[in-house]
Amino acid sequence: MIRLGAGPLRRVVAVGAHCDDLAIGAGGTLLTLCRARPGIRIDALVLSGGGSDREQEEQAALTAFCPDADLRLTVLKLADGRMPAQWEEAKAAVEELRARTDPDLVLAPRTDDAHQDHRGLARLMPTAFRDHLVLGYEIVKWDGDLGRMGAYQPLSPEVAEEKVRLLQEHYPSQRHRPWYDREAFLGLARIRGIECHARYAEAFAVTKLTLNLGS
Repeated sequence: MIRLGAGPLRRVVAVGAHCDDLAIGAGGTLLTLCRARPGIRIDALVLSGGGSDREQEEQAALTAFCPDADLRLTVLKLADGRMPAQWEEAKAAVEELRARTDPDLVLAPRTDDAHQDHRGLARLMPTAFRDHLVLGYEIVKWDGDLGRMGAYQPLSPEVAEEKVRLLQEHYPSQRHRPWYDREAFLGLARIRGIECHARYAEAFAVTKLTLNLGS
């Protein structure tokens, strides 16, 4: 399988509608990125959970998922499950994020995610990050919206296992969910690994990218 590099990565934007979205969808990728590039700047924005125990979970989790990174996390207080009604607030937050950073890579939800909060945030990203590589991560859920993906980040077995361990350790508020377990996370990573000739992987949707094959 052809592998394309992203060139030097100094700044990454990572956004999620809820606390734990980033860790579920791109936790292994964040671990891989940050270990390879100590000091990389990660500007993370989460729309909901601010001022609650979930914010504390998110801070501890992303600190662990982004070792040795310059992590700058903002967790807002938008209501869970009400993204369409809070469009203006979400758009303002995304635009404020864009105003303070010019990333080499953006990690965001997929535009065809079945959850309205995820989908709404994903559709906001190109309005602010128009000339950036945006990778849309996937989140396993009841809706059954997983599909064919176009980009893969292979994960070593050690990183895949650590991702699962950190999810279980840092998000105790989610352990009651019937799908929130080791089998679900490793199972999806194994399937995505098969698709890219690796043991494990995280997969991403890519709506648009520009190639540079002449240099």
